[in-house]
Amino acid sequence: MTPIGVLGAGSLVADGLLPRLRDRGPVVTLSRRDDPGRAPSEPVPDWVSLAPIWGVPELFGRLEAHGVRHIVALSSTSVLTKASAGDPGEQAVAARLAAGEQRLIAWAEPRGIAWTILRPTLIWGHGRDGNVSRIAAIVRRVGAFPVLGEAAGRRQPIHADDVATACLAALAAPAAAGHVYAITGGETLRYRDMVERVFAALGRTPRIVSVPLPLIRAGIALARWLPGGADLTPGMAERMNRDLVFDASPAANDFGFAARGFAPRAADLLPGVSDRRRRTAP
Repeated sequence: MTPIGVLGAGSLVADGLLPRLRDRGPVVTLSRRDDPGRAPSEPVPDWVSLAPIWGVPELFGRLEAHGVRHIVALSSTSVLTKASAGDPGEQAVAARLAAGEQRLIAWAEPRGIAWTILRPTLIWGHGRDGNVSRIAAIVRRVGAFPVLGEAAGRRQPIHADDVATACLAALAAPAAAGHVYAITGGETLRYRDMVERVFAALGRTPRIVSVPLPLIRAGIALARWLPGGADLTPGMAERMNRDLVFDASPAANDFGFAARGFAPRAADLLPGVSDRRRRTAP
């Protein structure tokens, strides 16, 4: 059986993708840390890139050496939502995503390489995402969660395993070639509702505290000095009241994309925790 190649095999989405690929046949992984002189043993025409899309151009030459003919690459809806952010760092993220997408297309098309770019919304799952699991960590540590205003902005959180499924489906669908798709969770809910479900998954009574923006800014400034807080920005709080909603119907039409709703369990939120809900007193 022809092997399938994967970039970003250590990523969150890879937790769901690699076992499925290995059930189907051989898997070849490639990263920037590999020996660039390592010669492929056989052609690997089909690839899934889970790595940050701005880093993929560094591997173009090695993908060509492996005989790439088709690639499905993950980007992010942040390419749109952070482009107009007030924080320069978030604007830079959006610019890097856009540049990575453009470079991938500009490389693939003249070489006759079929490409598909998937832009997932807020990814969660396996207890090691930087979104929902961060909310869970604050809930466990503090027992409450601060929000700006009503936190009524709508979200479409997508489980990492559903992103993996979308990658495989797009790889198998000729209609997906040459297109960029938003892929979303199967449910649209308010940010506040999302936080309440995290409390429920941890067996805790929701304690959501509305905090004025100046206090949130001050808290984030302090948190940035703590381990794991360097990427926190005031824009994260300001977006709590913005709708970040996308249309996944083109993906559904072209390669049958569908995703679960947002019903997390403790195991989805915390690494190393069993599926049994904790009954910790609030």
